[in-house]
Amino acid sequence: MTVLRLIFDEFVGLFVDDEQLALSILAVVAGCWLVVHYVHDNSITIGLLLLFGCLGVLMASVVKGARR
Repeated sequence: MTVLRLIFDEFVGLFVDDEQLALSILAVVAGCWLVVHYVHDNSITIGLLLLFGCLGVLMASVVKGARR
């Protein structure tokens, strides 16, 4: 049973290792959803917003991690 618990903890750790990164990505996705829902912009703009938003969040997380 402890092996299953260890595997589960490692699996969850893959996705929730950095809470700030996860919350920031969710904020970018929610922002894109709001733009799609209320502005009705074309899909290329939303895709670029999602791409560069996620890349920006990832880059900020890497810089923050490098400072530690």
